[in-house]
Amino acid sequence: MTTKNKFNLREICINVMLKWIKDANIRRGPAIATVAALLLSASVVINSANSHTGIGNLSEFEVGKVAEHDVIAIKPVSYIDEDATNRLIEDQKRLVSAVFLYESEKNLEAERNYDRFVSLCYDFFEKNTIDEEPASEDFRMLIYSEFPDVFPAETLDTLFQSLDRSQILSDAKKVLIHFMEGGIFSLPRNELSRYNPITVEVLRHSGSSIDKKQVNFAGIVTPANLIDHMGKYLESAASATLKSIGYDLLKHFFLENLFFSKTDTEERVQEAAAHVKPALIHIERGQRIIKKGFIVKEEDMVSLNALSSALSENDFPGIVGQIFLFLMLYALFIFIGNARLIGRRLSDSEIYLLTALTSLYVIGATLAKTLPFNNGFFPISLLLPTALVIMLPSILIGSYLAFAWAFALPLVSFLTGSFDMPAYIIALVSGLVGSCTLNNAERRMDLVKAGIFIAAANCVTVIAVMLIQHLPAKDYPALLFWAALNGMASGILVLGILPLLESGLNAATTFRLIELSDLNAPIIRRLFTIAPGTYSHSFMVAQLAEAACQEIGANSLLARVGAYYHDIGKMEQPEYFVENQSGHNKHDEIPPRLSATILRSHVKLGIEKGRNMKLPRKVIDIIAEHHGNSVIQFFYHKALEQETEVSIEDFSYPGNPPRSRESAVVMLADTAEAAVRTLEKKTATKIEEFIQTLINRKLEHGQLAESELTFRDLEIIKKAFVRVLASYYHSRIEYPKESKDSKEK
Repeated sequence: MTTKNKFNLREICINVMLKWIKDANIRRGPAIATVAALLLSASVVINSANSHTGIGNLSEFEVGKVAEHDVIAIKPVSYIDEDATNRLIEDQKRLVSAVFLYESEKNLEAERNYDRFVSLCYDFFEKNTIDEEPASEDFRMLIYSEFPDVFPAETLDTLFQSLDRSQILSDAKKVLIHFMEGGIFSLPRNELSRYNPITVEVLRHSGSSIDKKQVNFAGIVTPANLIDHMGKYLESAASATLKSIGYDLLKHFFLENLFFSKTDTEERVQEAAAHVKPALIHIERGQRIIKKGFIVKEEDMVSLNALSSALSENDFPGIVGQIFLFLMLYALFIFIGNARLIGRRLSDSEIYLLTALTSLYVIGATLAKTLPFNNGFFPISLLLPTALVIMLPSILIGSYLAFAWAFALPLVSFLTGSFDMPAYIIALVSGLVGSCTLNNAERRMDLVKAGIFIAAANCVTVIAVMLIQHLPAKDYPALLFWAALNGMASGILVLGILPLLESGLNAATTFRLIELSDLNAPIIRRLFTIAPGTYSHSFMVAQLAEAACQEIGANSLLARVGAYYHDIGKMEQPEYFVENQSGHNKHDEIPPRLSATILRSHVKLGIEKGRNMKLPRKVIDIIAEHHGNSVIQFFYHKALEQETEVSIEDFSYPGNPPRSRESAVVMLADTAEAAVRTLEKKTATKIEEFIQTLINRKLEHGQLAESELTFRDLEIIKKAFVRVLASYYHSRIEYPKESKDSKEK
């Protein structure tokens, strides 16, 4: 590859990377803060994992001597108990059944031998009868010539003299086949004592497949016990003669066809041994290995050596694993930052908050585990306000994110070794309860109640963990105190920290919105004094927006507050807005371009007032978006009649179309409330038709394109508006049958 090609490749790679960063819309500030915080957390965790306090000189301790000081494990250690593991392996080997191979060729050989014997018998029976005395002796001589010293003379005489000797020979073959098919075992001497004493395994090859069968050891047939098995089998035989001579007649023909396979058996033994899990001895962090003043035992020295080896190891795989864990946490930040979980993209300040909380929690957990606790059991998570770290995002960002964080943070601390299982369980419960206790909270004092509830949940969890750990009763009071303190402190700290974060993040929390919804607030009272018509209009818009948001599942409290403040910019020149006019219209005295400028300015003035008041960002967004970028039609058309060149931008509101459902609902409520006032007869039918026309007009002009409202939502919003407006104007509707006098009253 030439130098020129190398430079071209480098430029291509750089351009691809820059394009990827641009397409991913990665924000530099939050990205740098997140990476820096995660690197800091990772370095603290890894350094803590690789640094340890020495346990002293091992030569100080000797089996049989008194220990001069304690040795307490500063990290959990597990090591293999060799003796126990060997016992487990031997026990597992004893469970392996001896393997026997079935040789079907022996069956054919046995049948051939028997068929040869039967053929001799039938040949002789055809030439001689039972009544001929010398024939019985001749029969024995014939058989002995082929099968010498096999059959007792009495057996052959009984067979020859039996009237149903042909049937006996036929039934005897069935008996032979039965036992040969069942298998006759050839048992080796002293070979089976190492294996399962209850069952054996039989392997029978059938073409390309192998049939496996477990056989009870007590039920196997061998040449030694064949006579007993035949006796039981022949008890149901029809022929009494076969019962008496069956064994002597057939025992020569039975062949062993099941043979012990040492190779197959040993393979199973090795497999069984390989699947044995080593017996582990676990040393928990804080466990006392050596007790001062006590005699050192052999098992104590084994534990001490294992702890020393674990502390001296450079856990490279563990370091790599921890790095991967932190990379996964970084991926979680990216996931949440791209609006996959909470339905919107997090702001920079929100990412900074999550980054800081996560880093403080992980670093705090890492440092807390280094604290010495000589009682042997103290869940580190009781020192960390897990519920606090979860409740803050729950209030400031959203409950869904907090619920995910309640799982993620304790899990990261557990996987990085800061938490053991009891500490992880307590932190998990505390975080989950913290994320769920604030769903219906409306007052700041509810945070204290949440702290009490978290304290109770912590105590119940600690009791459960202590019962599982079989801890003595004397340990309960101290741990329950820490559990209760953890929950109460979390609630109180949230109460103190939240106002600072609300101001810093400019967040529209439930508590902040409820405070802003107070109609006795100075800005609202001033609006009532300066622009009473605008105040009345804003109040009605708030009722409409709140009712509609409740129906579609949006944030009704945010919509109500946004409606209260959406027209605060009109306080500067209230007399130019129709709801504050009483007969005289100042717009008749000025050109339409100036009228449009005055009307347009109330949005900008409202934004400035909102920022000066430090209203939440979401409320300011509603102020900025409640007219979108729509055109002031009346003055635009009036200008067209008076001027030759008119720019539509001069008559358009300076805002953007609503980007949230709440902002869009306030826009529709603002338009509907103002427009319905112009109707002469405000019947429910006319109101519904009029509102539908207004909604259609907003859709045509693209004012709802970015609001995420569906057509179903719009239908629900329309019905909610009709219900509220029809109820409001009901007492004002004139009925045909009413007399003039009644109207005047």
